Amino acid sequence: MKSVRSFPFFIVGLSIACFSGICSRGNAQPVPELYMANLPFTMPQVQVAAFPERTFSIADYGAAADGQTMNTKAFADAIQSCAKSGGGQVVVPPGVWLTGPIRFESNINLHLEAGALILFSRNRDDFPLMPAPTPASKNYACAYPIYGYDLENIAITGDGVIDGSGEQWRPMKKGKYTAAQWKETVESGGVVSPDGQMWWPSLQAMNGDEYLKNLRKEKKILTEEDFSGAKDFLRSNMVVFHSCRKVLLDGPTFRNSPKFCVNPVQCENVVIRNIKIQNDWNAQNGDGLDIGSSHNVIVYNCTVDAGDDAICLKPGTIDKGRNWTAACENIVIADCIVYHGHGGFVIGSETYGGTKNISVRNCTFIGTDVGLRFKSSRNRGGLTENIFIDGIHMKDIATSAILFDSYYEDDKPSSGEARISAPVTPRTPLFQKFYIKNVVCSGARQAIYIQGLPEQFVRDIDFSHMTISARSGVTCIDAEGLAFKDVTVLAAQGPVFTMDHVKNIIIQRNNFTPDASLFMKVVNKESAGIRILETDLSHVKKQFDLAPGLPEQAIQTH
Repeated sequence: MKSVRSFPFFIVGLSIACFSGICSRGNAQPVPELYMANLPFTMPQVQVAAFPERTFSIADYGAAADGQTMNTKAFADAIQSCAKSGGGQVVVPPGVWLTGPIRFESNINLHLEAGALILFSRNRDDFPLMPAPTPASKNYACAYPIYGYDLENIAITGDGVIDGSGEQWRPMKKGKYTAAQWKETVESGGVVSPDGQMWWPSLQAMNGDEYLKNLRKEKKILTEEDFSGAKDFLRSNMVVFHSCRKVLLDGPTFRNSPKFCVNPVQCENVVIRNIKIQNDWNAQNGDGLDIGSSHNVIVYNCTVDAGDDAICLKPGTIDKGRNWTAACENIVIADCIVYHGHGGFVIGSETYGGTKNISVRNCTFIGTDVGLRFKSSRNRGGLTENIFIDGIHMKDIATSAILFDSYYEDDKPSSGEARISAPVTPRTPLFQKFYIKNVVCSGARQAIYIQGLPEQFVRDIDFSHMTISARSGVTCIDAEGLAFKDVTVLAAQGPVFTMDHVKNIIIQRNNFTPDASLFMKVVNKESAGIRILETDLSHVKKQFDLAPGLPEQAIQTH
């Protein structure tokens, strides 16, 4: 699938339309057909939010752009007036607009003109507790800075900036900051953990997790008053649209979130394009774009710089009555750039809702901890399948270029160590039917790392047409049905492939580091069905290092 950049005639045509006054950002421009064409699965046409040509400026409702006046009421009044009139644009003119929480209504397009900065209050008292994530929830969190629930036809558009004042909410890990930065933060207020390694904005924030754990041991259901004792700990994601239909984000910069930055949850027909997300690389839990349990989503031409996972699918809970076959389904991500992040494109860690029919194309990751990251663990897992990834360009990846991890946040055994099976349940993670091709990575600690479970292997993963330069090569543990075709692994040290309890592996037309010290190490004698086809092993110093007792027929070369 080619990207927009491969179609100059399309860009010229779109530019002419814009200069003719036809193209108005946020005014229901359709998704370009090339993003929907030739998908490897059937996906409905994504419906784009559209709005009447009515405008309501927040300045007309008493808002002041001085960065000092609280404009919460002005935003609310403008949104209510717009909604009552049948919908339209709520316009934020140039200036610094200080505010508390903004609540959406259906048919609202919050439009930030160039030069507009929505600055959320640094006073945590301006964000009262609310049932979260829905009005029927038994849990509470501080009010989301931007929130909409069960709405139709909503948007945030324009060229302005939304700043969540996240520094007033986030804890800080000492190891992520320079000595001068740490000193300045500590002197600004807040508290430091007893071990000296964590700064918190308040004592209540530091003790909040333990406080709630202890309360839950005593009470089955907590009240709002109970949660109030941990209010500073209950920081919220910045932009949350829950159970909404026809959601459009087009143009603005979203930055400095208290926690996750942009988080549509259980939404349908979502278009996210041309936006920029910026959380400092060391922002604790500072995810960029988290798509939670949503259907018919397209993300393109976006730039993300995040303190945690950058572009992430979170297939968690699905409300009763939706009758979805998977929580995250029919999602296209294309032409995006990621600078920093724990993962460039991520699925997990909660995967119990299920994921299928995902296309990721023509994306660039620079300086992320992991490139392609798929993570879950026992009791947090589910079925993740039909994932199609084509055209990923990576540079300076801190750990693995590609990672499958079924032990996320669990103690994982090292290669060769005995692993204990657990009963397979609906919450056992299963990663299968991934198709990953046309990947180039210039620099990583490890090329590919795959870690399944002894009771549930990672399986049926096709890698093709890839070139990865890394310190170490490919490690596969508890995996089956893997194919490496036309894959070049330039590993600076160690074996090109390490196999530990694997079955039915195909390595075909592969290239690797000239004069590599070892082509393959097989750790577990129960491995079987490893086939090496059309791959020249003559220039390797040692071809195989095999586990004692491994049957001769376990490896076949042709």
